[in-house]
Amino acid sequence: MRRLSLLMLCFSLALSVNAQPRGWRDRTGMVITDPNVHDPVMALEDTTFYLFYTGMFVPRMSSTDLEHWRFERNVFPNAPQWAMDSVPGYRGHTWAPDIVHHYGKWHLYYSCSTFGKNRSVIGHAECTTLNPNDTLNSWHDTGLVVASHNQDDYNAIDPSVIVDAEGTPWMAFGSFWSGIQLVRLTPDMAHVDSAYSQRVIARRSRGKAIEAPFLYHHGDYYYLFVSWDYCCRKEQSDYKVVVGRSKHIEGPYLDRTGKSMLKGGGTFIYEGDDRMIAGGHSAAYTFRGEDYFICHGYTREYGESKLVLRKILWDNDWPILLCEER
Repeated sequence: MRRLSLLMLCFSLALSVNAQPRGWRDRTGMVITDPNVHDPVMALEDTTFYLFYTGMFVPRMSSTDLEHWRFERNVFPNAPQWAMDSVPGYRGHTWAPDIVHHYGKWHLYYSCSTFGKNRSVIGHAECTTLNPNDTLNSWHDTGLVVASHNQDDYNAIDPSVIVDAEGTPWMAFGSFWSGIQLVRLTPDMAHVDSAYSQRVIARRSRGKAIEAPFLYHHGDYYYLFVSWDYCCRKEQSDYKVVVGRSKHIEGPYLDRTGKSMLKGGGTFIYEGDDRMIAGGHSAAYTFRGEDYFICHGYTREYGESKLVLRKILWDNDWPILLCEER
């Protein structure tokens, strides 16, 4: 069933965070509860949650209760020069980050591109702590992870990185073109492992939109969340999230009916609710023993982009979102 009412139980955790704070240096420390956000990802360090999202120089916020959010300094003080040199037109508006902790470091992945083109790069930066008050909170940008060019049939944006059960890091990425790509990373998490061939793990028929992969492990399965259709059109957005699963990181990922995501399969998990006309670009996490789903949605009034946060329940190892409208 496509309708959200058949996929969701009711209980509330809808939140919102501002997508691109202007004059962020002046707003550091401001506490807000209902701003806008695009392409959110989250991390928990000690007792603090950190939210990273699309905007100038990778904006971020922090919270201790998932309700009240504080602006923090952007990850970068200015656009990485190597990225500006690689992508004509990129000047710092950085898309769709991902954040992963592995072997004592935080690893940040970020997308540099321009609308409608696939001359794009995914970069990597690392630091020891996310705490903005710690003297070790300094991001080291290691540069390029993967690139796409005009002649390629894929787009190097929307990274999602996971470390598998054997300790091997992988990255899914991609938007439109031939679909969602999978590469294996080197142990330092900063480069593509050239010994492994890049492959497609999800696609739709030509002309149908697919993007924003997110890889998540639960129980015996790896889950691949992707977004279908179109974001960024305010009230006209029809973005939605579908999911498939596999016992192997490389797939094949199948939906609940057994259809492969390589053949357009996907089980609907979120496509809006009473408050949101649509939603997508999702992520999933386990925090303090509970499983969470996040994405951004577009409000039915004005089409504002808001953070959506729901707890996940499991039905025969399939995720179901628990929601309550505010």
